[in-house]
Amino acid sequence: MRLNGLGDAIDRHEYPTSSTDFAQHYGDEVIELQNGEETVAEILARLGDETYTCPQDVRDALFTGVGHEAIGRRYYSDRDPSPLGEDGPEMVSF
Repeated sequence: MRLNGLGDAIDRHEYPTSSTDFAQHYGDEVIELQNGEETVAEILARLGDETYTCPQDVRDALFTGVGHEAIGRRYYSDRDPSPLGEDGPEMVSF
């Protein structure tokens, strides 16, 4: 996920701030994801109304609030074996 220069704006913004206020200022900013992009407003709307006390709070919200487009293959892990008692896919080594 790339903040595309939004990191400086996050640092300069006045805190505390609400997610609504932050989205009014920077909601149109585009965040590049692994498989697409989302705007700041879309991400923050998913999280509901929050109050951010510092820049790290906003960064945490953006990193945790992104949709499934931010990850590679959904529901895929080559690290986890199938749970005991369940038949899972055969392990393949690349």
